[in-house]
Amino acid sequence: MPNPVVHFEIIGKDGAALRDFYATTFGWQIQAPPEMDYGLVDNSGEGIGGGIGGGGATSVMFYIQVDDLQAFLDKIGQAGGKTVTPITTIPGMVTLAHFADPQGNVVGLVAAETPPA
Repeated sequence: MPNPVVHFEIIGKDGAALRDFYATTFGWQIQAPPEMDYGLVDNSGEGIGGGIGGGGATSVMFYIQVDDLQAFLDKIGQAGGKTVTPITTIPGMVTLAHFADPQGNVVGLVAAETPPA
């Protein structure tokens, strides 16, 4: 499938409580470094991977992998959507952007390649 959904995020005010809820309820293994209020869900190669974190407004988001972030942001704008977060790189982790569709739903885009650290 071109441009698959490759990541999800669940964010709330208390990331530790959210991670505990999902780990307990669904048996998920979640690795959260002590310096971050964000943990990655170990999906053991099944389904899509995701993250659960805190410190922000309550939201659920999914990320679509694309080969050219700017080209897709341009295409989204032409189709009636708008860029919410411009292209942002977190070295050694991810390059991403967020857009709103014409109905206001915010969705993430992620580059296929991991940027150098």
